[in-house]
Amino acid sequence: MHEVSIDHTRIEPGILYFGTPVVLISTLNEDGTPNLAPMSSAFWLGWRAMLGLGATSQTSRNLLRTGECVLNLPSEALAGTVDRLALTTGADPVPAGKRARGYRYEPDKFHLAGVTPIAAETVSPPRVAECQVHLEAVVAGVHRMAADDPAQHGRVLVFEVRVQRVYVDEGIRMKGSDDHIDPDAWRPLIMSFQKFYGLGPQVHPSRLAGIPERLYRGPDIDRARAVMGGRSEGQREWESALPGEEPLG
Repeated sequence: MHEVSIDHTRIEPGILYFGTPVVLISTLNEDGTPNLAPMSSAFWLGWRAMLGLGATSQTSRNLLRTGECVLNLPSEALAGTVDRLALTTGADPVPAGKRARGYRYEPDKFHLAGVTPIAAETVSPPRVAECQVHLEAVVAGVHRMAADDPAQHGRVLVFEVRVQRVYVDEGIRMKGSDDHIDPDAWRPLIMSFQKFYGLGPQVHPSRLAGIPERLYRGPDIDRARAVMGGRSEGQREWESALPGEEPLG
């Protein structure tokens, strides 16, 4: 065995933000206007995603009330667009924690970012035309983080959302395929320790890439096909989950 050099130091960083894709989440405010919020505490499994959001954010409030959203994925070319939304919130008054970090209230996020809203098929919030990927989704569940610490419990919410439609720009669809994304063409915007980065070329062949994607297809895809346009099945389910009150409100 070759000798391994060990040069690790124990540290206590304020955040553990090692790098995840940026998401622009569009939701609807109480007055019917759209809200648009950048975040990157997200990951996907099948046609479901887990989204970590502050409980007092406008996006959380909208998700709890309506149960639906669009996850718009910006490419690295939209870094400046995303940055224009930084330190803004659709919540009025501005929550104390955000106010302490320098956030300000902004009622028209689409105008501020300079992006174009276009209609979604199965949910009410609009898609962002400039993003190369749009995922229409409905809330399937909500988890309050930090159940082991009363001081933190519920300050961050983790939303499980189920995707109902996937739209991609033709420029990132794999040639000769109906349903595959070309990872060499798709360049997601990545945030690592609050800074923006892009992806470089593939660094090593992947054995997992030899598994046909069809073997990962789950029942949520068939369920999504059954969802018609207009008012979503997911929204109706969400509104009837707890009659007369907002879920976790």
